[in-house]
Amino acid sequence: MISRIDLRGRTLSRRELLGVLPRAELDVEQAAAQVAPVVADVRARGAAALRDLAERFDHVRPAHLRVPAEQLAVALDELDSQVKEALVETIARVRRVHAAQRPADFTVQVAPGAQVRQRWVPVRRVGLYVPGGLAVYPSSVVMNVVAAQAAGVASLAVASPPQASRGGLPDPVVLATCALLGVDEVYAVGGAQAIAMLAYGADGQEPVDGETLCEPVDVITGPGNVYVAAAKRLVRGVVGIDAEAGPTEIAILADGTADPQHVAADLLSQAEHDPMAASVLVTSSEELADAAVAALELRLARTANQERARTALAGPQSAVVLVDDAEAGLAVVNAYGAEHLEIQTADASAVAQRVTSAGAIFVGAYSPVSLGDYIAGSNHVLPTGGCAHYASGLGVHSFVRAVQVIEYDQSALAAVADKVVALADAEQLPAHGEAVQARFGR
Repeated sequence: MISRIDLRGRTLSRRELLGVLPRAELDVEQAAAQVAPVVADVRARGAAALRDLAERFDHVRPAHLRVPAEQLAVALDELDSQVKEALVETIARVRRVHAAQRPADFTVQVAPGAQVRQRWVPVRRVGLYVPGGLAVYPSSVVMNVVAAQAAGVASLAVASPPQASRGGLPDPVVLATCALLGVDEVYAVGGAQAIAMLAYGADGQEPVDGETLCEPVDVITGPGNVYVAAAKRLVRGVVGIDAEAGPTEIAILADGTADPQHVAADLLSQAEHDPMAASVLVTSSEELADAAVAALELRLARTANQERARTALAGPQSAVVLVDDAEAGLAVVNAYGAEHLEIQTADASAVAQRVTSAGAIFVGAYSPVSLGDYIAGSNHVLPTGGCAHYASGLGVHSFVRAVQVIEYDQSALAAVADKVVALADAEQLPAHGEAVQARFGR
């Protein structure tokens, strides 16, 4: 089922590690060529194109591209009480964590009369994408919306695919979650066409208060399949994006003290997302590896999403990686840069402090990835495909910009005027220096 990579007795460079570790094959470039006509069509024809594309890809022609307010209310009224209670608690915990993320403004007195301030300013409007393919993701609504709200974004639009079984509306739990969060601008639009609509806006036959159907946004966030990732690549520069998110992945760094049942359950929890999901176990204990794989086989035989999980576990993106010792294991997970990294070792907290590349780190036997997917308080929109080497997960920082404010008085400028002129002349840009000299009659 799941392959093994034996690195014991080998000393590999970072480059060599990157060459042997498992990774999902995601051809965003090829997908971009496929979705480019879709993006162009939405940009040119707006709502008409969105309806045609929904019929083509989602097998339904929505009566309303913008979900009517009454449908949001109905979805909330009909939401299962236990699910509602869980969502309310999730929202509260995620709000607490994200409220603490807002960066602080500061002022620096560089010299007498010379001041530089930095303000953090939220973007004007964001578009939040919520997938609706193999699973339903109300938790993604929470993660995206709460982070944007905590940042102070004034205008939020959510897009999620129309469901043929729902008469062209998105999933009702997604709609109910939007209502819980106070979001009333929700679109029954999915895939690459949703990204295009958010980036370029769309006019059509559903004006609201005389406005176009969907106004363009400044930033688009949210997970999706390879076509969503490709569309994000195409519109990057027109708008900001969080990342070109790929299939979900989990890496578990474990030693002989780990419970193989816990390890097996956690590997399976991510494998059920998608046939391309990655599940990787890194361990120096062959006994743990054997026991975890045996437990995984038993769990796989009775899991609800057996077919896609089995495909994911058997794919080239999943593996058990055997290493010599804890140091070698740490080097492997730092090179891998997992979206989700679990540390199940005797000294898990100390090991976690030495991790340099991971989207989120889950420490100890009682912090499974599933906790972070829902109710831990952290954000589950995280960098995949090794992007954790340079990128962060979604948060308040995704929706704010640093704006510097420079304020010098006359004497403060006079004190550095000659230095500005010297630097301007050195760069052969004399008009720069003259712009300073002009203020002193020179």
